[in-house]
Amino acid sequence: MLKKKKLVLIGNGMAGVRCIEEVIKLNPNQFEITVIGEEPHPNYNRILLSTVLAGDTSLEDITINDWQWYKENNIELFTGQKVQEINTATKSVITDKFIEINYDELIIATGSVPFILPLPGADKEGVTAFRDIKDCERMINASKNYKKAAVIGGGLLGLEAARGLLNLGMEVDVIHIEKYLMERQLDPKASKLLEEELTKQGMNFLLEKQTKEIIGGDRVEGLRFADGTEITADLVVMAVGIRPNVELAKISGIETNRGIVVNDYMQTSIPHVYAVGECAEHREVAYGLVAPLYEQGQVLANKLHELDDKKYEGSVVSTKLKVSGVDVFSAGEFQEDVNDKSMQIYDEYNNIYKKVVIRDSKVVGAVLYGDINDGTKLLQMMQKQTLISEMAPLSFVQGQSNGSGEQSIVASMEMDDQVCGCNGITKGMIVEAIKSNGLSSVSEVKSCTKAGTSCGGCSPLVSELVKETLGESFEETEQIQSICECTSLSRDEIVENIRMMGLTHIREVMNVLGWQSDEGCSKCRPAINYYLGMVHPTEYVDELESRFVNERMHANIQKDGTYSVVPRMYGGVTNAEELRRIADVAEKYEVPMVKLTGGQRIDLLGIKKEDLPKVWEELDMPSGYAYGKAIRTVKTCVGSEFCRFGTQNSTQMGIDLEKKFERLNTPAKVKMSVSACPRNCAESAIKDIGIVGVSDGWELYIGGNGGTNLRAGDLLCKVKTADEVIQWSGAILQYYRETGEYGERTSAWVERVGLTAIGDVLASEEVRSSLNERIEVALATLKDPWKDVVNDEDKQHKLYNSYSLTTV
Repeated sequence: MLKKKKLVLIGNGMAGVRCIEEVIKLNPNQFEITVIGEEPHPNYNRILLSTVLAGDTSLEDITINDWQWYKENNIELFTGQKVQEINTATKSVITDKFIEINYDELIIATGSVPFILPLPGADKEGVTAFRDIKDCERMINASKNYKKAAVIGGGLLGLEAARGLLNLGMEVDVIHIEKYLMERQLDPKASKLLEEELTKQGMNFLLEKQTKEIIGGDRVEGLRFADGTEITADLVVMAVGIRPNVELAKISGIETNRGIVVNDYMQTSIPHVYAVGECAEHREVAYGLVAPLYEQGQVLANKLHELDDKKYEGSVVSTKLKVSGVDVFSAGEFQEDVNDKSMQIYDEYNNIYKKVVIRDSKVVGAVLYGDINDGTKLLQMMQKQTLISEMAPLSFVQGQSNGSGEQSIVASMEMDDQVCGCNGITKGMIVEAIKSNGLSSVSEVKSCTKAGTSCGGCSPLVSELVKETLGESFEETEQIQSICECTSLSRDEIVENIRMMGLTHIREVMNVLGWQSDEGCSKCRPAINYYLGMVHPTEYVDELESRFVNERMHANIQKDGTYSVVPRMYGGVTNAEELRRIADVAEKYEVPMVKLTGGQRIDLLGIKKEDLPKVWEELDMPSGYAYGKAIRTVKTCVGSEFCRFGTQNSTQMGIDLEKKFERLNTPAKVKMSVSACPRNCAESAIKDIGIVGVSDGWELYIGGNGGTNLRAGDLLCKVKTADEVIQWSGAILQYYRETGEYGERTSAWVERVGLTAIGDVLASEEVRSSLNERIEVALATLKDPWKDVVNDEDKQHKLYNSYSLTTV
């Protein structure tokens, strides 16, 4: 048996690990593989960092290859280590922890590093780049203590950072030296449209501004510009670009220019040493987009296996993305030269702009804003250098999107046309995967082929292709989505089986219903725990180890391992005695920060885990469930008791609602609010359940969301009395509890089920009474979780040490 060659990868990022995937796919037994990464994480999708910053996802959600993947493929992984030296004579690498690893073949995939402007004050506390998970954590932590952010750079990365900071509650100035935003991807017209939209979202733009100095003491306090003007800022994010990370190659005697110089086979100037990704320079071009990097990885994998002479000859780059909710596409040379012609459309009513640049009867560039349906077809035309005369008229030319009566985009694609440029997945590869593996949903196709798992821009195309391939069976299979990869069962199927079969324990559900994983996962275990409690409110004993750490502790775990504690204040109302107890606890336990929350409560941040029982005992206040999937708070205005505009007693109504439904478990967090009049001072319009006082009663709104996916609530009904508000609220909550998917906010629930359908169900007084009877049963079983814990060390131990689910 031939001895395996030693293949070493420096860099645990997207490009390098994708190359390893291609190597394994071609022959999993040819190489003994070692991967060395500087970050303490497995391979994750850096493109989606902005979603982590925005609070939409966690590191776990954007992980591409988890720890188990490395084990399953016999890959030795070193994380948190930096390679200090490549000895090309002895064919070995040495890390900063003095580990020496020999290689037969070496891949350098060190990526790029953010460019930090050499400004006076750039070393101050509060100045950060936006490149990795640590940068996200710095910004998230800063947002908890500070409110004014400045982002230097109006490119894609800067705008994503700004959007995330807005979501974190910060005021954001975006400073850009150019006249237009995203000038590398957009022409002036599209850029202006984008600026107008983002301004509406809350960003403030300072264009044609050159930053001269970062001012402040130890921490940043603001920026000074070349024209002498200044702005204040507590946080400065530099997003002005990246440069290839070539330092290791340079000191190791490998030829570098702007990047590590490689040939068409990704070979460097040193035999058996290769480079891929953002650190590589091919034909004087260093690419920063995913698709070219993955193409390079495929060519290198072939070269390592000596399979063929496939060359990498460069890429036609395109950008298809969603910038703060706006669809944008650009590709090729979209700024026309003197001899170029262009076709342009601007639909002011729908805020859609399209431009195609043509040279010698061929498409050489395009910019699409607001409607990017033609992006894939235009990119194919550029790549294949198709003559315009050979193509059927584009929907673009006709000034309309692909709609009824037109051939769909995927139907007109050839089998070798790319659907997912990031991962190099063609139409034929997806069709073959569907037919060969019996795939029946978009999620299954994504999991099998990886199409749509990087930037996500091609997801609509993938969905359309799955629909076309499956035909009539598509709608049925798409409606039945499994709750996770451990099972093929949907939420409704699981709940129905629990009811019909009398299942009463999580393990029983998994065993009887044929779970593929013995332990389940962080998606299904808390979901089953919730469904069992919802179906059997009086019999089921809540399983602590199947709840996330924040819900178990009734406190939010912080970056440093301490906790944030939020006691309940009904309707945001407190008194001197409660405030005195809070002050005493804060002083006794040396709480680093005492902060008012947006839900009209007081947050004690920085409490040690071992102090939590005593803190709750001495506060002698109920848990505010501030981090649970439950009724959180009912926000109120001062109402008719004090306000001259108030038409109803909103404060008392809020207190009554919160006392009625506190501690109620729900599919996702529920925030409520009561405003005394349509001026909406308590922000009832963006709550899960919002109640607004009017002259002759109350209006009830549902499905509002003030978070990442901003949504105004829908008016469900109008009632006359306070008792009716309580009854309708109970019916709404119980119907949501019984039909909502675990983790689904009411905003998504309303859109999925439909406002009309919900209204039709709840219009029946008999149905409302039945729902309220069932919610009363659930409420009767609830108690303050800390009453039995504060003096019981065994229960404390169980609470503290059930840490199998740590992601919130």
